[in-house]
Amino acid sequence: MVSGRRNIIAGWVLAAVIAGMVGMSFAAIPLYRLFCAATGYDGTPKIGLAAAPGASGQTIRVRFNADTNPALPWTFAPDQLDVKLKLGDEQVAFYHAVNQSAEPVTGMALYNVTPDKVGKYFHKTACFCFNKQTLAPNQSMEFPVSFWVDPAIHDDPNTSDVKAITLSYTFFRSLDDAAKAGALSKAGPHVGPLSAAEAKLKAN
Repeated sequence: MVSGRRNIIAGWVLAAVIAGMVGMSFAAIPLYRLFCAATGYDGTPKIGLAAAPGASGQTIRVRFNADTNPALPWTFAPDQLDVKLKLGDEQVAFYHAVNQSAEPVTGMALYNVTPDKVGKYFHKTACFCFNKQTLAPNQSMEFPVSFWVDPAIHDDPNTSDVKAITLSYTFFRSLDDAAKAGALSKAGPHVGPLSAAEAKLKAN
C-alpha cells in the first residue's frame, strides 16, 4: 500500500517536472528575444521608448537591407539604400512590401544589425518587427522604422572604428498562415513556440 502511494506521488512529481520543462521551453525563445531587445545582444537593436538625446557633431551611415523567405510570396525592399545621420538624432526610414499572390498572406519580420557589436548602441523607438502583417492580393504597404544611434558608440574602444551600420529585416510567412497553406516546413525560423496544430503539421 505504501509502495503504491509512493509510486503515485513519484508520478505526480514527474508530471510536474515535465510540465515545467515544457513551459520553460515554450518561454525560452520569447524571453531570449526580450533579452536581446533590452540589451542589444547578438546584433539585436535595443527597443524602447527612450528619447533620442539630440544630435551630436559626429555622424554615421546606416544602410538598409531586406530579405524575403521563399515561402512568402511577397516582394520586400527598403525605400532608401542608406542615410547619413548625426549620432543622437532620431531618423525615420521606410520599407515596402507587395503581396504577389492571389490570396491574403500574413508575414512576420525579424531583424538585426551588423556589425553585431553595435547592437546595444542602435535604438529603435518604433518598428514593424515581430508583428503579424496581412496583405490582401496585390496589396502594397509601407513599413516605417524610427531609430537613433547612441553617441556613446564612438566612446567605446570596441566600436569607435565603426563608420556604417546595416539594419536588416527578413520577412517570413507567419506560422499560422503557413500551416493553413500546408507550407509550414518551408516557413523558416520564427519567434515563439508552435501551437499543437502547427507542431503536428510540421511533424507530418
